[in-house]
Amino acid sequence: MHPAPSVIFFTTFSGLGFGLLFFLGLGFPAVTGWTAFAFFAIAYVMAVGGLMASTFHLGRPERAIKAFTQWRSSWLSREAWCAVGALVLMGLYGLGLVFFDTRWTAFGILGAVLSMATVFTTSMIYTQLKTIPRWNMKLTPLKFMSLSLAGGALLAGQVDAALVLLVIAGLVQLYAWVEGDKALASSGTDMASATGLGGIGKVRAFEPPHTGTNYLLREFVHVIGRKHSQKLRIIALGLMTIVPIILLALPFSHIVGVLAIASHIAGVLTARWLFFAEAEHVVGLYYGKR
Repeated sequence: MHPAPSVIFFTTFSGLGFGLLFFLGLGFPAVTGWTAFAFFAIAYVMAVGGLMASTFHLGRPERAIKAFTQWRSSWLSREAWCAVGALVLMGLYGLGLVFFDTRWTAFGILGAVLSMATVFTTSMIYTQLKTIPRWNMKLTPLKFMSLSLAGGALLAGQVDAALVLLVIAGLVQLYAWVEGDKALASSGTDMASATGLGGIGKVRAFEPPHTGTNYLLREFVHVIGRKHSQKLRIIALGLMTIVPIILLALPFSHIVGVLAIASHIAGVLTARWLFFAEAEHVVGLYYGKR
């Protein structure tokens, strides 16, 4: 698919923001007063900023409120409700920490659960799409949640947890790439099924259906060379896991912590760009692009 900057920004920063809220809700780090305010401010800027960016990808952003009405059938609607619930509960929890030096544990735990539920529902928006076999895997939610937890641990300053979670996130991402490369071929979808002509014999493209581009080609067919893809995977994995792990292994300082966070964010942005750029929508078969 064509990687839209707004969706890349949304999935990256909302995941990091809700990951940080998850740790804050469980009491890590155990901060109060203006220190707590600083942590919550970072989390809310990322989470809310990411959610706001997602509205720019909507055809009619002014109708975004209608997303809340389809919670019975839509993962997008469930994401909206989980996000609002998490932000409200964590706002109340943060209010107690910042202004009353009080830890309202119930709000924190429920807010933490809803924060991870938000990340999960976001991932399910993509996982449910059978038309994109690379996304239609159980690994997709695991990938989103492992990156959210690893980034959240980094932002929360939980070094020991971050080291473990970064390794897990890196391994999940590697496995997702390996399985994703086989997903389209193993899905059973080919030119015959894409055109519906398989019953009359072997199907091959004689010439393209269109002499020029169209909406489907612009939105759902993005071809990235294997050579470039492999280089970007190495860059993404190095920045989001290997470099932060090396930095965290050094004697701790705030500069090292900031560099580890910056490297991780750059790596996740790269991996998220690949998540969309490498998505092989089956409509590409009809146009002979797969």
